[in-house]
Amino acid sequence: MRTDTNVVVAGIDTHADTHHVAVINEHGKPIADREFLAVGSGYRKIVEFITSHGVVMAVGVEGTGSYGAELSRTLRSAGINVLEVNRPNRAERRLRGKSDPLDAYQAAQAVIAGRGTSVPKAKDGPVECLRVLRAGRSSAVKAHTAAVNQIKGLLVSAPDSLRAKYRGLRTPGLITTLARARPSGHIADPEYVCLLTMKSLALRCQALASEIADADTALREILDTYAPLLCDLPGVGTEVASQMLVTVGDNPERVGNEAQFAALVGVAPVPASSGKTTRHRLSRGGDRDANRALHQVVLVRMSTCPRTRAYVSKRTANGKSKREIMRCLKRYVAREIYRQITNPKPAPNNADLRQKRNQIGITLGNAAAQLGQWPSAISRLERGLIRNDELARTYRQWLSEQQPKA
Repeated sequence: MRTDTNVVVAGIDTHADTHHVAVINEHGKPIADREFLAVGSGYRKIVEFITSHGVVMAVGVEGTGSYGAELSRTLRSAGINVLEVNRPNRAERRLRGKSDPLDAYQAAQAVIAGRGTSVPKAKDGPVECLRVLRAGRSSAVKAHTAAVNQIKGLLVSAPDSLRAKYRGLRTPGLITTLARARPSGHIADPEYVCLLTMKSLALRCQALASEIADADTALREILDTYAPLLCDLPGVGTEVASQMLVTVGDNPERVGNEAQFAALVGVAPVPASSGKTTRHRLSRGGDRDANRALHQVVLVRMSTCPRTRAYVSKRTANGKSKREIMRCLKRYVAREIYRQITNPKPAPNNADLRQKRNQIGITLGNAAAQLGQWPSAISRLERGLIRNDELARTYRQWLSEQQPKA
């Protein structure tokens, strides 16, 4: 019999066709469990079943990103606190056995114990759209690479007449030329079949390239609307920005602080000392795709950002290895990206730089030579196409020094 003072916790073991729900009280005592179909009507019955036993403190769900995604959305829309629960410990599973009711009860008990639980991603906003687009784009990129490799592999063993005709072409020209080819001959002729197959692969490459371009356009459109300031950071483009947002999810408040974000993207320092050695290393956990994106940002900044290059020179002089320096830079980049996601700040307006340069009468080439930059980099900085706060400060100070004194 339900009373208003009853406080219950539920655990749900999710599967493709069914979900098993278990309810316990706030002290961990089992109350009831039942199996439901993984369909819309089943989700509504799950909500009714859980709430019929008392006031729901929280629900622990296994697989909120896969089988339990729609169930989690339904529970949140009903005002129920949803937590993602990790799979039961393997050693404990071997001791106690495994079944759907046992897994559901263990999920509920994990919520009470505060063990292996986290706030799941919302998956109901523009970041979910980014995730879906990135999934399709990733498979298209892999298929495009595989098709190009197949073309080059066939060309290696092709008859000499084909190799002589296409071997000197670079990949873009090779794809275009093969797509325009008009093979003719007999189906039992190796040269004809080889050219026919390479033409088919080239047409596939062109279709995949168009698909990738469309995905990039859609990603950029969402980023321009949802997080336009994230791409202002040096080294952060569409690929990196979309991956970071997907890692955080539609509800960034689930990441409580910058240290949690560092752990989420695999750049949190962890002790790795032994004996007389005292040192730290970066965590090997977290989202490895996000960690790879941070690595790309660090590589770009090490080659183009004056501030980063000065830092690398300083730490190298202190005896740090390149790997250790990159670990530090990853941590700094993660901190900067987290602050931009949670508290967006626009890049400084550099529209005055070109106006000042023209007033003084300095050409773009001269300014680039004095600053040690490519003219294209200075031009993009003046037009607001890139963000480099250190270069903008140095450029502005140099222009002030070049103004004629009254």
